[in-house]
Amino acid sequence: MSKSDMSSMADGLAVKGFFAVVFGVSAVFWPHLTLGTLVYLFSGYILAMGVLSLVGSFSGSKSDSMGTWLMVLVALVEVCIGVYLFRHPAVSFSTLILLAAIVLIVRGLFTLVAPFLEDGMSSGSTLGMLLGLVSVVAGVVLLFQPSSSGVAFVWILGIYALVTGPLLLALSKNVRE
Repeated sequence: MSKSDMSSMADGLAVKGFFAVVFGVSAVFWPHLTLGTLVYLFSGYILAMGVLSLVGSFSGSKSDSMGTWLMVLVALVEVCIGVYLFRHPAVSFSTLILLAAIVLIVRGLFTLVAPFLEDGMSSGSTLGMLLGLVSVVAGVVLLFQPSSSGVAFVWILGIYALVTGPLLLALSKNVRE
């Protein structure tokens, strides 16, 4: 990858990290948000992640690799779920939990598999795999705890975002170096 490709990838990771921290702080410190507000907040977060991933997948020089096409697929799933939630803010709480769990598990599995689809493991691969593992665990916890109260659900999403945000920021710093 060229230096400008690496810089734009690092910028994208930093923006994702910023959005994750903002979403996490909102979710953790205001857990009693109404369901409608939470839907808009979560859909904005997922939509931003999907769009940034979509843009980032085509900015690299290896646009024909299997990892790139998987990233495009995951980004499209995120964008579709984000748009669906924006257009249907009156979804039930169980639907929101299911969609959030699907997004976290799919994103996490991709992030875990991506380093193995590339030519070589880099030093950022460990951070990326840790990010993927956190995402899968959070998604599985959400998926298998559908009866959890609204506050617990919001805290799980908030803590996930507060863990992944700094990891994304660290990964962006690692990519720059």
